[in-house]
Amino acid sequence: MELRRLGRTDVLIPALGLGTWEMGGRDYPDFSRDVEVVEIVRYAIRRGVKLIDTAEMYGAGHCEELVGEAVKEFPREEVFIATKIWPYNLKFKDVFESLSRSLDRLGVDYIDLYQIHFPNPFIPLRETMKAMEKLVDEGKIRFIGVSNFSVKELEEAMNHLSRYDIVSNQVLYNPLDRLIEHEILPFCARNGITIIAYRPLGKGSLLKDPYRRILEGFGRKYGKTPAQILINWVIRHENIIALSKTMSKEHLDELLGGMGWRMEPEDYERLPELLSEAGGEQEKKS
Repeated sequence: MELRRLGRTDVLIPALGLGTWEMGGRDYPDFSRDVEVVEIVRYAIRRGVKLIDTAEMYGAGHCEELVGEAVKEFPREEVFIATKIWPYNLKFKDVFESLSRSLDRLGVDYIDLYQIHFPNPFIPLRETMKAMEKLVDEGKIRFIGVSNFSVKELEEAMNHLSRYDIVSNQVLYNPLDRLIEHEILPFCARNGITIIAYRPLGKGSLLKDPYRRILEGFGRKYGKTPAQILINWVIRHENIIALSKTMSKEHLDELLGGMGWRMEPEDYERLPELLSEAGGEQEKKS
């Protein structure tokens, strides 16, 4: 299992985490696949994917309930639970109430990584970050993270912390979504902030033609599948963790094969160029 240091801490977590968006519902609870969700989360943990990322808004909290059910059979310290607070709940008092509800749904005494899901320009970050620090002081969360934050928003959030660091920023990143490379990625690297990259497979769109043909070419060279090539491309940076959602044990096993090896440097450069060209050609035809 390839590991990454979380921020500037001494905590090591897998370079691949399990995302849970749409597990247990989207905006509302969906109970139709509860047994499958619990089983895949448990399977991931047994396979060493001990970073489980969820959010209070996933399935209106039902996803947290399912993650809580899944992790009950493991010693608490063996699972790294990350969840996110919705941007409407970022006032000082609301942060504590949201955290309390998440703890209840997850059935745990503390959350490893508590993240602001999106910034809210109408609620002062100073208020939110002071609440987050107090939660660390009280032992209810271990680390403070953010999600979908720009460099400017990161700087502001960091300036409002006096005792603790922001350890992570969860953002969109894959070979066709590379906006973070301009500012966010180098800023986080300089400041010891881990990037947690969601949609490394582009929600599955990168595994379809015309992109699949390109990835299969790289796969033949390295003896890997298209999904493994994509995971490997994302985690080539030392401060990046890939976060992928799957309901299939076989697919999870496949994704694990994206770790523990490296492509030649020039191939990391060529891959997004070729994928972009293939996408452009597809658009012209349509």
